[in-house]
Amino acid sequence: MAPPAPHPRPRSLLFFLLLFLFLVPPPAFTEAAEDVKGEVRHSQKWERSGKSSENNLELKEIVFVIQSQSNSFHAKRAEELEHDILQQAVQLGQELPTVILLHKVARHEGAWTILPLVPNFSAAYGRNSSWIFFCEEETRIHIPKLLETLQRYDQLKEWFLGKALHDEESTIIHHYAFAENPTAFKFPDFAAGWALSMPLVNKLTKRLKTESPKSDFTIDLKHEIALYIWERGNGPHLTPVPELCTDDGSSAPAPGCATLFTTSLPLCGMPVEEKDIFVAVKTCKKFHGDRIPVVKKTWESQARLIEYYSDYAESSIPTVDLGLPNTDRGHCGKTFAILERFLNRSPDKTAWLVIVDDDTLISLPRLRKLLSCYDSTEAVFLGERYGYGLGTGGYSYVTGGGGMVFSREAVRKLLASKCRCSSNDAPDDMVLGMCFSGLGVPVTHSPLFHQARPTDYPRDYLAHQVPVSFHKHWNVDPVKVYFTWLAPGGEEAGAGRKQPPSKQEL
Repeated sequence: MAPPAPHPRPRSLLFFLLLFLFLVPPPAFTEAAEDVKGEVRHSQKWERSGKSSENNLELKEIVFVIQSQSNSFHAKRAEELEHDILQQAVQLGQELPTVILLHKVARHEGAWTILPLVPNFSAAYGRNSSWIFFCEEETRIHIPKLLETLQRYDQLKEWFLGKALHDEESTIIHHYAFAENPTAFKFPDFAAGWALSMPLVNKLTKRLKTESPKSDFTIDLKHEIALYIWERGNGPHLTPVPELCTDDGSSAPAPGCATLFTTSLPLCGMPVEEKDIFVAVKTCKKFHGDRIPVVKKTWESQARLIEYYSDYAESSIPTVDLGLPNTDRGHCGKTFAILERFLNRSPDKTAWLVIVDDDTLISLPRLRKLLSCYDSTEAVFLGERYGYGLGTGGYSYVTGGGGMVFSREAVRKLLASKCRCSSNDAPDDMVLGMCFSGLGVPVTHSPLFHQARPTDYPRDYLAHQVPVSFHKHWNVDPVKVYFTWLAPGGEEAGAGRKQPPSKQEL
């Protein structure tokens, strides 16, 4: 479905909207409005200082695309950002810009991957707009500074703008691209916002008609979009823009920044109680001796309800034999057996199920805070989102290594559907994604879950996160990784357990 073209608003409706926003600003935006007024005065002074105003960019020439999600918590945060953008436009006395919430404009499963929607952006806005500006729901935008920043770039040329990230060493999540010099290739940090000029949008539209992205898998969208735009050196590189920042958006605006980002862990009330989370660890006999001890040295004590599921019952751990042989590839049979066991044998009040691998490192206190923002009566399937075949009607899924989080309602809805594995060794995370997609239950993405190790991500990217999980023991000391990146400390310590957990079987 194409993003809707802007409809002309009746003059009287626009007038009353502007009047309402001017006269009755919501309390949350009063302080921001004062900042905007100050910036307007600064901009007027800047124009009088002799700078040419011939190329001044108008706000109506920018289409804002918020990379939103349909989950109720995320949708609300995106709507608050939309309100903020429109409020600032009113304070500037400019015509309201187009603001698109990505989850609303298209029911296409791959809308979040952006490229499938580029032709629609070109058709709807290609003639009357100059920029498409993308941002996340937690990005905070200082509109006057953004206008000042974008007008430095000739809108008639092809521009790909953002805060630049780069790999410090070649990594599996980028298929070891640019192995000889990983720092050479730059890709945008979505948290800071990123922009495409309309000539580049129109060029990409023509190219997408004949050349779709190469891979069937979407693993790290920001890197894959940059690769497609770069076009093996024939397209533009990312141009780093220092005004696009990821400084903490909860503090005072950083000097010179057009964007900020809320870097704190979401907390929407009291953390979810320990008794409301059941943790299932997938393991097998050959890893009992090396991986399970790491879990016990690190995060096991944070779990009140935890079981280890294996192909062999070992009382010293203890492990539960589900009666299924171990498989070397996928673990679909084991995962669905865990889901059945959770739904049928756990207390009804246990609202959340977390399934992790035996080499997953996770912070349960942080997860408990994060889950305070989600409604367990909704069907929630949460984790790090990947995609398969999204250009041709595929599906999204939560990649298993970083941890998969299910509300009880999601498990109930899934098992009632009779959607099951084609074989015990089918890839469990992908089968779950396919099943939930068929049920109309979207994957809820959180970048705080990680399929790989900290060394596989740019330091600047992790710098504005409070991570919930990492995965893999390969070429790292997993205990050290845990205590460096995930161990409770400061205010988090109050959310962790002060005594050993009770090992309650289902």
